[in-house]
Amino acid sequence: MNSPYLKNLGPINYDSAEGQQKQLLEKALNQVGFIPNMYANMVNVPAILSTYLHGYDAFRSNSGFSPVEQEIIFLAISQVNGCNYCTAAHSMLADKVSGVPKDILNSIRTNQPIQDKKLKALFEVAQDIVTHYGQPSSDIVKAFFDIGYSELQLLNIILATSVKVLSNYTNHAFATEIDTQFSKYRID
Repeated sequence: MNSPYLKNLGPINYDSAEGQQKQLLEKALNQVGFIPNMYANMVNVPAILSTYLHGYDAFRSNSGFSPVEQEIIFLAISQVNGCNYCTAAHSMLADKVSGVPKDILNSIRTNQPIQDKKLKALFEVAQDIVTHYGQPSSDIVKAFFDIGYSELQLLNIILATSVKVLSNYTNHAFATEIDTQFSKYRID
């Protein structure tokens, strides 16, 4: 894990949170059953956690992607951004909640080619968007469209990228400790 570059801020404890911080942590607690370490760090600036939760919910609800595809997108982005926390969290969700086939998840986690052509095109376009700062290669975009995805779906990958920038970068800033709920999915 990298060293945190925010040295004077720490996680906000639910019991000591006030106002908007308390409301956001309560929302998180109600949604996931615990307060992830990432949320406790993000809520130092309530707008970060609020924006993250809103964007995450919007992507999950309205992106036009299946739960399997959503996890693949989040894993692709988090992997490029080097976020061990989000890679672990989304690996657990992929395995336990979203139903990502084990061979696909294993390929992603071990940097091996994805055998499913449609999911491979999805993974590659998500990674290329991040790698090339929102300007993916025309060949990768063409493969994404040729396999059946739409322009609206590509735009929703940009939403997912924005959401993951908030979480990935906050985790880098704090060197967020991976929660025990998904620590067994950690990749070093």
